[in-house]
Amino acid sequence: MFGNNKKEKQSPVVTSKQTTSQQGNQSTGLNINSLGAGTKMEGTINSESDIRIDGELVGTLHCKGKVIIGPKGFVDGNIECTNAVIEGHFKGVMKATELLNVTESAVLDGEVTTGKLAVHPGAKFNVQCATGAGKGASPKPLQEKMLSFAKG
Repeated sequence: MFGNNKKEKQSPVVTSKQTTSQQGNQSTGLNINSLGAGTKMEGTINSESDIRIDGELVGTLHCKGKVIIGPKGFVDGNIECTNAVIEGHFKGVMKATELLNVTESAVLDGEVTTGKLAVHPGAKFNVQCATGAGKGASPKPLQEKMLSFAKG
C-alpha cells in the first residue's frame, strides 16, 4: 500500500587488505586472515594476503596470497589464489596460479587449474585438472587429453 518494502537478499562481500595496524607478526611481515572452526560464511571474500579456512565457506574466495583449508575446513564454491594448501574438503572450481599442495587428509571434487601440483598419498583427488598452463587454461576431460595424445 505504501510502497514495496521487500529487501532483496544479497550475499555479503568481505574485503581484507593489510595495513600497518593489521599486520599479524611485524618481525616476519605475516598477515593471515582466518575463518575459524564453527564459523560458516556465505558470500564472497576478497583478500590481499593469506587466508586460512577452518570453518565453512560457501561462495567465492579471491586471494592474492596463499589459501589454506585446514583439516576441518570446508569450501564449496570458487577459489582464485596464488598458492593453496588443502588439508580439508574443497568442492568447486579452483585456480591456483603457482602451487597447489594437496595433503593426505584432503578431499577435492570439481575442477582445478594450477601452475604446479603436489598430491600426497591418501588424498582423495576427484577433479578435472590442468597443470603447468597459463592463467587462461581450463581443465579438459581426461578422454580429450588421451585422444589428443593418441593422435600424436
